[in-house]
Amino acid sequence: MSCLQSWPEPIVRVQVLSESGIREIPDRFVKRPVDRPCFKKTTSHVNNIPLIDFENLKSSDESVRNETMELISHACRDWGFFQVVNHGVSHELMANARGVWREFFHLPLEEKQKFANSPVTYEGYGSRLGVEKGGKLDWSDYFFLHYLPEKLKDENKWPSLPITCRKIVADYGQEVVKLCERLTKILSINLGLNDDYLHKKFGGGNEIGACLRVNFYPKCPQPDLTLGLSSHSDPGGMTLLLPDTDVTGLQVRRGNDWLTVKPVPNAFIVNIGDQIQVLSNAMNKSVEHRVIVNSAKERVSLAFFYNPGGDILIKPADELVTEDRPALYLPTTFNKYRAFIRTKGPCGKSQVESLKSPR
Repeated sequence: MSCLQSWPEPIVRVQVLSESGIREIPDRFVKRPVDRPCFKKTTSHVNNIPLIDFENLKSSDESVRNETMELISHACRDWGFFQVVNHGVSHELMANARGVWREFFHLPLEEKQKFANSPVTYEGYGSRLGVEKGGKLDWSDYFFLHYLPEKLKDENKWPSLPITCRKIVADYGQEVVKLCERLTKILSINLGLNDDYLHKKFGGGNEIGACLRVNFYPKCPQPDLTLGLSSHSDPGGMTLLLPDTDVTGLQVRRGNDWLTVKPVPNAFIVNIGDQIQVLSNAMNKSVEHRVIVNSAKERVSLAFFYNPGGDILIKPADELVTEDRPALYLPTTFNKYRAFIRTKGPCGKSQVESLKSPR
Protein backbone atom coordinates (compact mmCIF):
# COMPACT_ATOMS: atom_id res chain seq x y z
CA MET A 1 0.00 0.00 0.00
CA SER A 2 1.29 3.45 -0.90
CA CYS A 3 1.68 6.09 1.79
CA LEU A 4 0.51 8.80 -0.65
CA GLN A 5 -3.18 9.71 -0.51
CA SER A 6 -3.25 11.34 -3.94
CA TRP A 7 -1.22 11.47 -7.11
CA PRO A 8 1.75 13.88 -7.06
CA GLU A 9 0.54 15.64 -10.23
CA PRO A 10 -2.74 16.11 -12.13
CA ILE A 11 -3.75 12.95 -13.96
CA VAL A 12 -3.77 13.00 -17.74
CA ARG A 13 -6.13 10.48 -19.35
CA VAL A 14 -4.25 9.02 -22.28
CA GLN A 15 -7.43 8.17 -24.16
CA VAL A 16 -8.44 11.85 -24.02
CA LEU A 17 -5.05 12.83 -25.44
CA SER A 18 -5.35 10.26 -28.21
CA GLU A 19 -8.86 11.29 -29.19
CA SER A 20 -7.96 15.00 -29.19
CA GLY A 21 -6.19 14.55 -32.52
CA ILE A 22 -2.67 15.47 -31.38
CA ARG A 23 0.13 14.67 -33.83
CA GLU A 24 2.96 14.74 -31.28
CA ILE A 25 2.88 13.12 -27.85
CA PRO A 26 3.71 15.26 -24.77
CA ASP A 27 7.31 15.09 -23.52
CA ARG A 28 6.20 13.20 -20.40
CA PHE A 29 5.47 10.17 -22.60
CA VAL A 30 8.66 10.28 -24.68
CA LYS A 31 11.03 7.55 -23.51
CA ARG A 32 14.79 7.79 -23.44
CA PRO A 33 16.29 6.57 -26.73
CA VAL A 34 17.59 3.40 -25.04
CA ASP A 35 14.06 2.57 -23.79
CA ARG A 36 12.18 3.18 -27.02
CA PRO A 37 10.71 0.26 -28.97
CA CYS A 38 12.70 -1.18 -31.82
CA PHE A 39 10.65 -2.52 -34.71
CA LYS A 40 13.47 -4.28 -36.56
CA LYS A 41 13.43 -8.05 -36.92
CA THR A 42 15.02 -9.96 -34.06
CA THR A 43 18.10 -12.11 -34.46
CA SER A 44 16.33 -15.05 -32.82
CA HIS A 45 15.14 -17.95 -34.98
CA VAL A 46 12.19 -18.43 -32.59
CA ASN A 47 9.09 -16.44 -33.56
CA ASN A 48 6.81 -17.01 -30.58
CA ILE A 49 6.69 -18.13 -26.95
CA PRO A 50 5.95 -21.83 -26.23
CA LEU A 51 2.39 -23.11 -26.73
CA ILE A 52 0.97 -25.70 -24.32
CA ASP A 53 -2.17 -27.76 -24.93
CA PHE A 54 -3.69 -28.58 -21.53
CA GLU A 55 -5.88 -31.25 -23.12
CA ASN A 56 -2.75 -33.40 -23.37
CA LEU A 57 -2.57 -33.58 -19.57
CA LYS A 58 -5.72 -35.72 -19.72
CA SER A 59 -4.30 -38.11 -22.31
CA SER A 60 -4.53 -41.85 -21.65
CA ASP A 61 -0.95 -42.02 -22.94
CA GLU A 62 1.45 -41.47 -20.04
CA SER A 63 4.23 -40.38 -22.39
CA VAL A 64 2.01 -37.56 -23.75
CA ARG A 65 1.21 -36.41 -20.21
CA ASN A 66 4.89 -36.50 -19.22
CA GLU A 67 5.95 -34.67 -22.35
CA THR A 68 3.42 -31.90 -21.68
CA MET A 69 4.64 -31.50 -18.10
CA GLU A 70 8.19 -31.25 -19.40
CA LEU A 71 7.18 -28.62 -21.96
CA ILE A 72 5.66 -26.53 -19.16
CA SER A 73 8.77 -27.00 -17.02
CA HIS A 74 11.05 -25.93 -19.87
CA ALA A 75 8.89 -22.88 -20.59
CA CYS A 76 9.04 -21.79 -16.93
CA ARG A 77 12.80 -22.32 -16.66
CA ASP A 78 13.89 -20.98 -20.03
CA TRP A 79 11.23 -18.47 -21.08
CA GLY A 80 9.19 -17.47 -18.05
CA PHE A 81 6.26 -17.29 -20.50
CA PHE A 82 3.98 -19.65 -22.40
CA GLN A 83 0.55 -19.71 -24.00
CA VAL A 84 -2.04 -22.27 -22.93
CA VAL A 85 -5.05 -23.57 -24.87
CA ASN A 86 -7.81 -26.01 -23.88
CA HIS A 87 -7.50 -24.60 -20.39
CA GLY A 88 -11.11 -25.01 -19.28
CA VAL A 89 -12.20 -21.37 -19.25
CA SER A 90 -15.19 -20.72 -21.52
CA HIS A 91 -14.23 -19.03 -24.78
CA GLU A 92 -17.53 -17.15 -24.70
CA LEU A 93 -16.75 -15.82 -21.22
CA MET A 94 -13.29 -14.73 -22.36
CA ALA A 95 -14.77 -12.82 -25.31
CA ASN A 96 -17.50 -11.27 -23.15
CA ALA A 97 -14.97 -10.12 -20.56
CA ARG A 98 -12.77 -8.48 -23.17
CA GLY A 99 -15.82 -6.95 -24.87
CA VAL A 100 -17.43 -5.48 -21.77
CA TRP A 101 -14.18 -3.78 -20.77
CA ARG A 102 -13.79 -2.30 -24.24
CA GLU A 103 -17.30 -0.90 -23.81
CA PHE A 104 -16.32 0.58 -20.44
CA PHE A 105 -13.36 2.46 -21.84
CA HIS A 106 -15.60 3.95 -24.53
CA LEU A 107 -18.08 5.33 -22.00
CA PRO A 108 -18.16 9.12 -21.49
CA LEU A 109 -15.24 10.36 -19.38
CA GLU A 110 -17.51 11.59 -16.60
CA GLU A 111 -18.86 8.05 -16.13
CA LYS A 112 -15.38 6.55 -15.88
CA GLN A 113 -14.24 9.33 -13.55
CA LYS A 114 -16.72 8.09 -10.95
CA PHE A 115 -14.23 5.28 -10.37
CA ALA A 116 -11.02 7.35 -10.51
CA ASN A 117 -8.30 5.77 -8.38
CA SER A 118 -5.60 6.96 -5.99
CA PRO A 119 -2.18 5.52 -5.07
CA VAL A 120 -3.57 4.31 -1.72
CA THR A 121 -4.80 1.04 -3.24
CA TYR A 122 -4.74 1.69 -7.03
CA GLU A 123 -8.32 0.33 -7.19
CA GLY A 124 -10.39 1.85 -9.96
CA TYR A 125 -9.82 3.84 -13.13
CA GLY A 126 -6.22 4.99 -13.50
CA SER A 127 -3.63 6.33 -15.90
CA ARG A 128 -0.29 6.00 -14.16
CA LEU A 129 1.77 3.45 -12.24
CA GLY A 130 4.32 4.69 -9.71
CA VAL A 131 4.27 7.94 -7.74
CA GLU A 132 7.56 9.53 -8.72
CA LYS A 133 6.97 13.22 -9.40
CA GLY A 134 8.06 14.18 -12.90
CA GLY A 135 8.60 10.56 -13.95
CA LYS A 136 8.06 9.37 -17.50
CA LEU A 137 4.54 8.12 -18.21
CA ASP A 138 3.24 5.17 -20.22
CA TRP A 139 0.73 5.43 -23.07
CA SER A 140 -2.16 3.62 -21.37
CA ASP A 141 -5.16 3.87 -19.08
CA TYR A 142 -6.33 0.99 -16.89
CA PHE A 143 -8.86 -0.31 -14.37
CA PHE A 144 -7.67 -2.24 -11.32
CA LEU A 145 -9.79 -4.37 -8.97
CA HIS A 146 -9.49 -7.11 -6.33
CA TYR A 147 -10.99 -10.61 -6.35
CA LEU A 148 -9.16 -12.24 -3.43
CA PRO A 149 -8.89 -12.34 -0.49
CA GLU A 150 -12.61 -11.85 0.03
CA LYS A 151 -12.03 -9.05 2.54
CA LEU A 152 -10.57 -6.89 -0.23
CA LYS A 153 -13.23 -7.69 -2.82
CA ASP A 154 -15.75 -4.85 -3.19
CA GLU A 155 -18.00 -5.03 -6.23
CA ASN A 156 -19.25 -1.50 -5.49
CA LYS A 157 -15.83 -0.33 -6.68
CA TRP A 158 -16.29 -2.15 -10.00
CA PRO A 159 -17.88 -0.39 -12.99
CA SER A 160 -21.68 -0.17 -12.80
CA LEU A 161 -21.82 0.33 -16.58
CA PRO A 162 -22.16 -1.51 -18.89
CA ILE A 163 -24.90 -3.13 -16.83
CA THR A 164 -23.52 -6.62 -17.45
CA CYS A 165 -20.01 -5.67 -16.32
CA ARG A 166 -20.06 -6.74 -12.67
CA LYS A 167 -21.62 -10.13 -13.41
CA ILE A 168 -19.21 -10.90 -16.25
CA VAL A 169 -16.19 -9.73 -14.23
CA ALA A 170 -17.22 -11.87 -11.23
CA ASP A 171 -17.77 -14.98 -13.39
CA TYR A 172 -14.47 -14.42 -15.18
CA GLY A 173 -12.58 -14.14 -11.90
CA GLN A 174 -14.03 -17.39 -10.56
CA GLU A 175 -12.98 -19.33 -13.64
CA VAL A 176 -9.48 -17.86 -13.89
CA VAL A 177 -8.82 -18.55 -10.19
CA LYS A 178 -9.58 -22.24 -10.87
CA LEU A 179 -7.06 -22.23 -13.71
CA CYS A 180 -4.46 -20.57 -11.49
CA GLU A 181 -4.97 -23.27 -8.85
CA ARG A 182 -4.39 -25.91 -11.49
CA LEU A 183 -1.27 -24.18 -12.74
CA THR A 184 0.28 -23.87 -9.26
CA LYS A 185 -0.13 -27.63 -8.81
CA ILE A 186 1.67 -28.29 -12.08
CA LEU A 187 4.47 -25.86 -11.26
CA SER A 188 4.90 -27.40 -7.80
CA ILE A 189 5.19 -30.91 -9.22
CA ASN A 190 7.67 -29.76 -11.85
CA LEU A 191 9.85 -28.31 -9.09
CA GLY A 192 9.91 -31.68 -7.35
CA LEU A 193 7.68 -30.43 -4.53
CA ASN A 194 4.31 -31.58 -3.18
CA ASP A 195 1.53 -30.58 -5.56
CA ASP A 196 0.04 -28.20 -2.97
CA TYR A 197 3.35 -26.49 -2.14
CA LEU A 198 2.78 -23.21 -3.97
CA HIS A 199 -0.87 -23.11 -2.93
CA LYS A 200 0.14 -23.34 0.74
CA LYS A 201 3.04 -20.92 0.39
CA PHE A 202 0.68 -18.41 -1.21
CA GLY A 203 -1.49 -18.64 1.91
CA GLY A 204 -4.04 -21.32 1.10
CA GLY A 205 -7.72 -20.59 0.63
CA ASN A 206 -7.96 -17.63 3.01
CA GLU A 207 -4.96 -15.46 2.18
CA ILE A 208 -4.19 -15.90 -1.53
CA GLY A 209 -4.50 -12.68 -3.50
CA ALA A 210 -6.09 -12.32 -6.93
CA CYS A 211 -6.61 -9.07 -8.78
CA LEU A 212 -7.25 -7.79 -12.28
CA ARG A 213 -5.74 -4.90 -14.21
CA VAL A 214 -7.53 -4.17 -17.46
CA ASN A 215 -5.23 -2.23 -19.78
CA PHE A 216 -6.45 0.15 -22.47
CA TYR A 217 -3.83 1.27 -24.99
CA PRO A 218 -5.24 4.07 -27.18
CA LYS A 219 -3.97 4.85 -30.66
CA CYS A 220 -0.66 6.71 -30.49
CA PRO A 221 0.56 9.20 -33.13
CA GLN A 222 4.23 8.42 -32.36
CA PRO A 223 4.45 4.76 -31.28
CA ASP A 224 8.20 4.72 -31.94
CA LEU A 225 8.82 7.19 -29.08
CA THR A 226 6.85 5.64 -26.22
CA LEU A 227 5.56 2.41 -24.64
CA GLY A 228 2.15 1.28 -23.49
CA LEU A 229 3.84 -0.26 -20.46
CA SER A 230 7.51 0.15 -19.64
CA SER A 231 9.74 -2.88 -19.28
CA HIS A 232 9.39 -4.72 -15.98
CA SER A 233 8.97 -8.11 -14.39
CA ASP A 234 5.69 -8.87 -12.59
CA PRO A 235 6.13 -8.53 -8.81
CA GLY A 236 3.52 -11.13 -7.85
CA GLY A 237 3.23 -14.89 -8.17
CA MET A 238 1.85 -15.59 -11.62
CA THR A 239 0.03 -13.61 -14.32
CA LEU A 240 -2.59 -14.82 -16.80
CA LEU A 241 -3.05 -12.38 -19.65
CA LEU A 242 -6.07 -12.34 -21.93
CA PRO A 243 -4.71 -10.42 -24.92
CA ASP A 244 -6.46 -8.44 -27.63
CA THR A 245 -7.36 -10.61 -30.61
CA ASP A 246 -6.88 -7.88 -33.23
CA VAL A 247 -3.51 -6.28 -32.51
CA THR A 248 -0.23 -7.44 -30.94
CA GLY A 249 1.53 -5.45 -28.25
CA LEU A 250 3.22 -7.64 -25.63
CA GLN A 251 6.98 -8.03 -26.05
CA VAL A 252 9.12 -10.48 -24.04
CA ARG A 253 12.84 -10.07 -23.55
CA ARG A 254 14.80 -12.90 -25.13
CA GLY A 255 18.52 -12.34 -24.67
CA ASN A 256 19.29 -8.99 -26.27
CA ASP A 257 16.10 -9.02 -28.35
CA TRP A 258 12.45 -8.20 -27.77
CA LEU A 259 10.09 -10.87 -29.11
CA THR A 260 6.58 -9.69 -30.03
CA VAL A 261 4.13 -12.32 -28.78
CA LYS A 262 1.63 -13.53 -31.36
CA PRO A 263 -1.52 -14.46 -29.45
CA VAL A 264 -3.12 -17.80 -30.28
CA PRO A 265 -6.95 -17.69 -30.49
CA ASN A 266 -8.66 -18.50 -27.17
CA ALA A 267 -5.33 -18.83 -25.34
CA PHE A 268 -4.11 -17.29 -22.12
CA ILE A 269 -0.57 -15.98 -21.94
CA VAL A 270 0.96 -17.22 -18.66
CA ASN A 271 4.04 -15.70 -17.09
CA ILE A 272 6.01 -16.41 -13.96
CA GLY A 273 6.16 -13.59 -11.42
CA ASP A 274 8.94 -12.53 -9.05
CA GLN A 275 7.50 -14.43 -6.06
CA ILE A 276 7.62 -17.81 -7.84
CA GLN A 277 11.16 -17.04 -9.00
CA VAL A 278 12.07 -16.52 -5.33
CA LEU A 279 10.20 -19.60 -4.07
CA SER A 280 11.83 -21.74 -6.80
CA ASN A 281 15.26 -20.33 -5.98
CA ALA A 282 15.46 -19.06 -9.58
CA MET A 283 14.67 -22.41 -11.18
CA ASN A 284 11.64 -20.67 -12.70
CA LYS A 285 12.25 -17.29 -14.30
CA SER A 286 10.36 -14.02 -13.95
CA VAL A 287 11.19 -12.38 -17.26
CA GLU A 288 11.23 -8.76 -18.30
CA HIS A 289 8.47 -7.69 -20.68
CA ARG A 290 6.86 -4.52 -22.03
CA VAL A 291 4.04 -3.31 -24.28
CA ILE A 292 4.33 -1.43 -27.56
CA VAL A 293 1.52 0.73 -28.95
CA ASN A 294 -0.01 1.26 -32.36
CA SER A 295 -0.86 4.31 -34.47
CA ALA A 296 -3.81 2.67 -36.23
CA LYS A 297 -5.49 0.50 -33.59
CA GLU A 298 -6.37 0.65 -29.90
CA ARG A 299 -5.75 -2.42 -27.76
CA VAL A 300 -7.41 -3.98 -24.69
CA SER A 301 -5.90 -6.70 -22.50
CA LEU A 302 -6.82 -8.26 -19.15
CA ALA A 303 -3.94 -9.07 -16.78
CA PHE A 304 -4.99 -11.39 -13.94
CA PHE A 305 -2.49 -11.48 -11.07
CA TYR A 306 -2.38 -14.48 -8.71
CA ASN A 307 -0.30 -13.63 -5.65
CA PRO A 308 0.81 -14.73 -2.20
CA GLY A 309 -0.94 -13.23 0.80
CA GLY A 310 0.59 -9.85 1.54
CA ASP A 311 1.95 -10.65 5.02
CA ILE A 312 3.38 -14.09 4.25
CA LEU A 313 7.16 -14.38 4.33
CA ILE A 314 8.44 -15.49 0.92
CA LYS A 315 11.82 -17.19 0.58
CA PRO A 316 13.39 -19.99 -1.46
CA ALA A 317 11.88 -23.41 -0.74
CA ASP A 318 14.04 -25.36 1.71
CA GLU A 319 13.88 -28.38 -0.61
CA LEU A 320 15.51 -26.32 -3.39
CA VAL A 321 18.38 -24.94 -1.31
CA THR A 322 21.57 -27.01 -1.29
CA GLU A 323 25.26 -26.50 -0.68
CA ASP A 324 25.78 -26.26 -4.42
CA ARG A 325 22.78 -23.97 -4.86
CA PRO A 326 22.40 -21.79 -1.75
CA ALA A 327 19.41 -19.49 -1.20
CA LEU A 328 19.65 -16.75 -3.81
CA TYR A 329 17.13 -14.34 -2.24
CA LEU A 330 16.51 -12.68 1.08
CA PRO A 331 13.17 -13.36 2.80
CA THR A 332 10.52 -10.63 2.59
CA THR A 333 6.75 -10.30 2.50
CA PHE A 334 4.89 -9.59 -0.71
CA ASN A 335 3.45 -6.38 0.80
CA LYS A 336 6.91 -4.98 1.51
CA TYR A 337 8.18 -5.95 -1.90
CA ARG A 338 5.11 -4.53 -3.66
CA ALA A 339 5.37 -1.23 -1.75
CA PHE A 340 8.99 -0.92 -2.89
CA ILE A 341 8.01 -1.54 -6.52
CA ARG A 342 5.03 0.80 -6.42
CA THR A 343 7.11 3.79 -5.39
CA LYS A 344 9.11 3.37 -8.57
CA GLY A 345 6.69 2.08 -11.19
CA PRO A 346 8.06 -0.18 -13.94
CA CYS A 347 11.83 0.05 -13.61
CA GLY A 348 13.14 -1.34 -16.86
CA LYS A 349 14.69 -4.52 -15.50
CA SER A 350 13.90 -7.68 -13.58
CA GLN A 351 12.84 -6.18 -10.27
CA VAL A 352 13.44 -9.36 -8.27
CA GLU A 353 17.19 -8.70 -8.48
CA SER A 354 16.64 -6.25 -5.61
CA LEU A 355 16.08 -9.26 -3.32
CA LYS A 356 19.33 -11.00 -4.22
CA SER A 357 21.15 -12.38 -1.19
CA PRO A 358 24.67 -10.93 -0.79
CA ARG A 359 27.29 -13.51 -1.65
